[in-house]
Amino acid sequence: MKQPAYDKSLGRWRTWHDDEAPLRLGVSSCLLGEEVRYDGGHCRNRFVVDTLGRWFEWVPVCPEMELGMGTPRPTIRLQEDGAVVRLVAPQTGEDFTRRMTAFSKKRIRQLAKSDLDGYILKKGSPSCGTERIPVYGPKGVLRRNGVGLFADALSNQWPALPIEHEGRLNDAGLRENFIERVFCRNRWRTLKRRGLTRGRLVAFHTAHKFLLQAHNEAGYRRLGKLVASAGTVSDRELFASYEDGLQKVMKTRATKKKHVNVLHHALGFLKRDLDSRDKREILTSIGDYGAGLLPLIVPLTLLRYNIRKHDIGYLQGQLYFDPHPKELMLRNHV
Repeated sequence: MKQPAYDKSLGRWRTWHDDEAPLRLGVSSCLLGEEVRYDGGHCRNRFVVDTLGRWFEWVPVCPEMELGMGTPRPTIRLQEDGAVVRLVAPQTGEDFTRRMTAFSKKRIRQLAKSDLDGYILKKGSPSCGTERIPVYGPKGVLRRNGVGLFADALSNQWPALPIEHEGRLNDAGLRENFIERVFCRNRWRTLKRRGLTRGRLVAFHTAHKFLLQAHNEAGYRRLGKLVASAGTVSDRELFASYEDGLQKVMKTRATKKKHVNVLHHALGFLKRDLDSRDKREILTSIGDYGAGLLPLIVPLTLLRYNIRKHDIGYLQGQLYFDPHPKELMLRNHV
């Protein structure tokens, strides 16, 4: 993986990925169409299966089935018992809390060996739901801020892993942010597998500059200081600190305002090459995007065209312009 810092090919997402190590996501089995629901049915998600399935390898998990609860099975729910939230089947009174907790810890340790790049969970599930799960008391619902036991263990044991539930993927911004994190995580894993060196870290950081700025400018600057500290700390400490910081920066959601700042920054590299009409057209598209009149793909397309036309090598190396497959059309809707 010999990579000059400003190689024109660096901006293409495929350059940083390896077909021998496909992008791999954990997923709730029911979302793939497996009939593992409590009623013997499934919740096949078309976006997950038909769209993401073209690009990702799945590692399906159904905690309830793998726990041996079978299907069909009595419904389960979260139930408050003093300071403890339990997972119980109200029809039978059976308490699955201890078994599910032990299973989750063991299963997540196994999943950690699968080199996952992210995880998509089933919303609303008392085992897999990530938010707003009803917690019951003796007289009914006490609150609606519970988290499924497996989902809670997953986020606590693997805090750097990108995790979403399928309901939030209906939001274009959340969807794009999640997939960006997944692809970035895979690029970092690929870099580590091929052999991290300080030179390769510099190339990685350089190619991700605009992408990181769109998520967290302050975080990007902190990562830059880490890269600049090479030689004053051990490689092991440097790479571990950079990986931790990278995941934190990418976890911060990119916003319209941040994108506008990055787009203007990119335009600055073209100021000597554009005539007044072309510059005005790009500025108008950026303004219209910022006002919510155009999707992000429009100013990006105009900039990409001019970057290629005027052969701006540094910008051609920026993954911001091509961080994931265009076929996903993620930036057509944000």
